[in-house]
Amino acid sequence: MRRALVAAVLLAALLHTVDAHALSWLGVRIRDLSEQEMEEIASHHGIREGFGVVIVEVLEGTPAARSGLRAGDIVVAFGERPVTETRMLQRLIAAAPIEAETRLTILRREGRRQLNVRLASMPRDVLGDRVAAEFGFALRDGQPQGELAGAAVASGAPAIAVVMRGSAAEKAGLEVGDVLLQIGDRAVISRDAARDALADMPLDRSLTVAVRRGERRVSVTIARP
Repeated sequence: MRRALVAAVLLAALLHTVDAHALSWLGVRIRDLSEQEMEEIASHHGIREGFGVVIVEVLEGTPAARSGLRAGDIVVAFGERPVTETRMLQRLIAAAPIEAETRLTILRREGRRQLNVRLASMPRDVLGDRVAAEFGFALRDGQPQGELAGAAVASGAPAIAVVMRGSAAEKAGLEVGDVLLQIGDRAVISRDAARDALADMPLDRSLTVAVRRGERRVSVTIARP
């Protein structure tokens, strides 16, 4: 309970510091610890270490790779701030100054260690996916044949792959399988075009999208994260 409360307070504070047009990037894929992993870590490293975020993959040529970060490392602190969940780490990274050196505290089997990492600017396609995630959805490539549920759509138009439970997107009524036609005032005909449009969307305003749902065109306005 205390862990969840601390995470919520930190996330609320970070919401006001993230600018969607200038996000920093580490270059990793991450996941939360399972309950079993938390217990094992607390037993092996000490009770205060029963939290953190697991590095699943380190992408080549990224700040993470250059810092020596490895798959399997558990990030427990970013600078002076403890890290308890993936969303918190994502926001801490995004809000940090680009090109500034930051210290990560990680756990490995042999114990705690610190790594210095110089964050880079988030690539535009990654930024588009990140903005979508902040609003609570993820995209997939569309169906190339140009037909979906009997309705003609633009060839390759992206579709909604995931709507996160409890997210602003779910509350707005966005649905898995919706075919994305427009973001703001920009028509989108591919996943890359959608990412590019999303990369320009501010996180401090609502997001309006037009989707094809069956044979209907539906406008959905998603509240700001």
